[in-house]
Amino acid sequence: MKSSPTRKYENFSNDHQGKDTDKYSLDSQDTASLHSEEGGRHGPDVSAGAGDMWISAVESSILAWEEVADRLHVDVRRGLSWREANDRMNFVGPNEFQVKEEDPLWKKYIEQFQNPLILLLLGSAVVSVCMRQFDDAISITVAIIIVGIVVSTGERSEFGDIFRMMQAEEAPKTPLQKSMDTLGAQLSLYSFCIIGFIMVAGWLQGKAIQDMFTIGVSLAVAAIPEGLPIVVTVTLALGVMRMAKRNAIVKKLPTVETLGCVNVICSDKTGTLTKNEMTVTMLSTSGGHLAEVSGAGYNSRGELSLRAYKGRDLDVARMAVQTLLEVGVLCNNAEIRDETLYGQPTEGALLAAAMKNDSHHVRDQYTRLHEIPFSSETKMMVVKCGPKFKDSSVKEEVFVKGAIEKVLPLCTHYIDSAGNYAPMTRDKQNDFLSEAYNIGRTGLRVIALGRGQSMESLMYTGVCGVCDPPRPGVRDAVATLRRAGVEVKMVTGDARPTALAVGRHILFLCILCRLKVGNIYKSMGTSLFRHIHVFYRVTPKHKLSIVKSLQRRGNIVGMTGDGVNDGVALKRADIGIAMGRNGTDVCKEAADMILVDDDFATIICAIEEGKCIFYNIRNFVRFQLSTSIAALSLIALATLMGIPNPLNAMQILWINIIMDGPPAQSLGVEPVDHEVVRRRPRDTTRRIISRGLLLSVLLSAAIIIAGTLWVFNREMSDNKITPRDTTMTFTCFVLFDMFNALSCRTQTKSIFQVGLFSNKMFLVAVFMSLVGQMLVVYFPPLQRVFQTEALTGHDLIFLVCLTSSVFIVSEVKKLIERTIKKRSYGKFSTKAHDAMDFV
Repeated sequence: MKSSPTRKYENFSNDHQGKDTDKYSLDSQDTASLHSEEGGRHGPDVSAGAGDMWISAVESSILAWEEVADRLHVDVRRGLSWREANDRMNFVGPNEFQVKEEDPLWKKYIEQFQNPLILLLLGSAVVSVCMRQFDDAISITVAIIIVGIVVSTGERSEFGDIFRMMQAEEAPKTPLQKSMDTLGAQLSLYSFCIIGFIMVAGWLQGKAIQDMFTIGVSLAVAAIPEGLPIVVTVTLALGVMRMAKRNAIVKKLPTVETLGCVNVICSDKTGTLTKNEMTVTMLSTSGGHLAEVSGAGYNSRGELSLRAYKGRDLDVARMAVQTLLEVGVLCNNAEIRDETLYGQPTEGALLAAAMKNDSHHVRDQYTRLHEIPFSSETKMMVVKCGPKFKDSSVKEEVFVKGAIEKVLPLCTHYIDSAGNYAPMTRDKQNDFLSEAYNIGRTGLRVIALGRGQSMESLMYTGVCGVCDPPRPGVRDAVATLRRAGVEVKMVTGDARPTALAVGRHILFLCILCRLKVGNIYKSMGTSLFRHIHVFYRVTPKHKLSIVKSLQRRGNIVGMTGDGVNDGVALKRADIGIAMGRNGTDVCKEAADMILVDDDFATIICAIEEGKCIFYNIRNFVRFQLSTSIAALSLIALATLMGIPNPLNAMQILWINIIMDGPPAQSLGVEPVDHEVVRRRPRDTTRRIISRGLLLSVLLSAAIIIAGTLWVFNREMSDNKITPRDTTMTFTCFVLFDMFNALSCRTQTKSIFQVGLFSNKMFLVAVFMSLVGQMLVVYFPPLQRVFQTEALTGHDLIFLVCLTSSVFIVSEVKKLIERTIKKRSYGKFSTKAHDAMDFV
């Protein structure tokens, strides 16, 4: 809202005669501004007689029901006639949302072929891989409870306003999707260029065009990593399954890997960082009496202990506490039955405190006449109650609870330490604010309470300090994230003292932000924004602005939420995380991941999975690239050197089956390495093929090419191509592939650290591939197809010793890299320690 309208509270009473005297209204000027604002927000300005057809949801929540009925010309006893209802619906529109039309199935099917890898396969005219992955249609069902007159419909309602904002926000593409698109395009381009060069060079050398075309097609199939989409899908699916076992439900496959890239998490406080199990632990009356409340849970176990002060009567203190707790019970919609809470946790905490003082039965003496529910605009709840029985001693009263900065200005008097009525002064207001501030500094949520005959003459009764303890393990989780380079920012609607106290305790912050609500947008464009870790008094729209601002600075943002109003920010974030227990359906629909147990520590497991998935995919890419480069280079060198091709078309296709088959696929299911969570989030601006990865690929490919060409040259001593020559060369290349796959299981650790038998699927895949190779070499029908002949045991021993060199060199390389990294880290730690001593 552009401006907050000034509210006037008029005679909040009811003569029970049907007179329109119940008012909690706005100035006429403020009402006009509300109409103007809502008109700009929801559609054209409604004026003249048509303006009476509807009012905004915000305004209707402030007005009394009699005034709403009068404004809309509604008889609450008879309702509207069918004709009048139809006329109004035709004017303001039906209670429906305009959702974006979904693409037809044929269009979704065609879009699957936009993947450059798939297009390249189709272009080769040999292999056609069609991955039919249809997105599940998302249908939104809106359940409307018809009530206290229809004041607005469809997109003019508050829910519709949020719905429209959600429709306007597009979920960003995941980093993995961007990386795969770039990788596919690059591989396709490079493969086509090399294959085209080989075909043209062979044709210029006078080789048969048909033979060169056959070789070219075989190379295309071998060069294209058509197994990449399958590996990515299977790896992500397994990650989703593992996440489900760890109390995190992931709705979209690419989301799992995104978790490994997140470097900022904006977390809600209540229910995520804390238990959302509210307990009143302290009471402070307007007379300065303090009471400590023991016990936990929504029950009567515990007691109120009044602190004795010199010169203060304990009977007066007990009466003051009773007066304060009565407000908490009557200005309350929650119920506790058999230690089970039905309602909001904060209101349940107030009821539990009253139960410990045996004050909860006060409800039996009153009947509720009117209620103004709590809203983010008013930050307080107001109820009006009257005597339930005619001969009752209780009087008609107004009860108010909410933020102290909203309740205190409405109070004209208070009860002093002696139990007498005293007028409210500016100095006394400052004293009460200071007291509330000191309570909030301890991490307690402060709730102010007041009561009186009308809104114009409320009596301030004091405040309650409500504790919401941190979740077990949340501090360790935050510490782990910070060590891994992930910033955690707490976003809460609590007041500044409470937010800072919780932030200091959970986020380990020494210097906290001094950001106020009004300064949020001003700070969005400054470098100060990235240093802010606690945002307080934040509204849902502020959350959206915070997410967008962080994304504009190149961050991958995770956002947690549980309410309807969090839906827009959850959808906009790179990964929206909803609470499974206390989260609303709208919030879960907008999110990418749902925490079943509402536990913040579960995010650590999710990030661990995300990082492992990316590393597994990169291991697969390393293996595929080294094999592809080796196969292409082998044929290209033979063509340039003018010698016969070491491999025929069928042998190249067999290598492709091994390269994209079980051994390659098993690299994508490497077990989770729990140490990856310590690594910093992946830089999404860097390509998936990093400099280090490319070096490893080229080194492995060079060894495979050199070894295979040496064997081919050694066997072709008579300058004639025989089945034995190609069989030795073919088997040499396949065994090189098997050892290369073994070394690709990890990029940094030794295979002996990871464990030779830790990935059982890999062992099975390699065994099956070796059995298949033996059948190709020794089974007569396959010998004729692949043009091979049987090898001796001596030949196989020689080839195993030679091809293991690619594994040995890789292990030595990783050892050297680990040693250099360890030394560099030791020097850095020493310098940091010296600098710390100097400071």
